[in-house]
Amino acid sequence: MTTHPTHAIDATAPVVVRLATTVDAPPALVWALHTDVEAWPGWNPDIEQARLDGAPLTGPGTSFTWRTHGLDITSTVRELAPGRRIVWGGPAEGIEGIHVWSFEPAGDGRVTVSTEESWSGPAVDAMPEALGQALRESLERWLDHLKATAETVHRPATAAAQATAD
Repeated sequence: MTTHPTHAIDATAPVVVRLATTVDAPPALVWALHTDVEAWPGWNPDIEQARLDGAPLTGPGTSFTWRTHGLDITSTVRELAPGRRIVWGGPAEGIEGIHVWSFEPAGDGRVTVSTEESWSGPAVDAMPEALGQALRESLERWLDHLKATAETVHRPATAAAQATAD
């Protein structure tokens, strides 16, 4: 069994997906949307439910339970650098997932959101191509929903500020 740092994906896993998008909204807004776990179902229709297990999302060891694409997942935060990076992982039906999210200011009040996730385990070994495609599509939709929600929330605030300035 290959070991890997708890703060990174397993680069040797049979499924690894890396994606990024730039969001036209302030980094703090995008971070707040993304880390409000219990609000995920409100802006990401692929997530049926999400619940923090106990304390707020404050750092390593915090866990949350969520349901997506028919999978019940319990994820545990492994690293949390507020406003910049969050890493979580956990098992779900024969899949061991490690997920890293990074948030980098992109200038002009924008942020680049990068995500990388690895999947390993018996279920992944049995069908890596199909599960790799499913993960890629899921993460693409997650980024699309995060971007659309943040930009929609940001636009009304920007329009109101502009109207006040006029």
